[in-house]
Amino acid sequence: MLDEVEYTLVEMAAGPHDWGRALLEYERITGFPETNRVAISHHLIFLYGPPCSNCGKPLRTPQAKLCGACMAPVG
Repeated sequence: MLDEVEYTLVEMAAGPHDWGRALLEYERITGFPETNRVAISHHLIFLYGPPCSNCGKPLRTPQAKLCGACMAPVG
């Protein structure tokens, strides 16, 4: 997962057309060798909610009322 600063670094590495560099920067930051450039935009931590108090997995959205992983109510 990338925070906003890390995502900016990945975008800057890409420039206008070089996603190969963006994938390398993503791997440098996360340690994961992603091959799909579109997947990077789904790995942004601010898109998800806080960790579930029951199972610890991130909630699907910041407004979630129920954990999608363990079905525990949030709140």
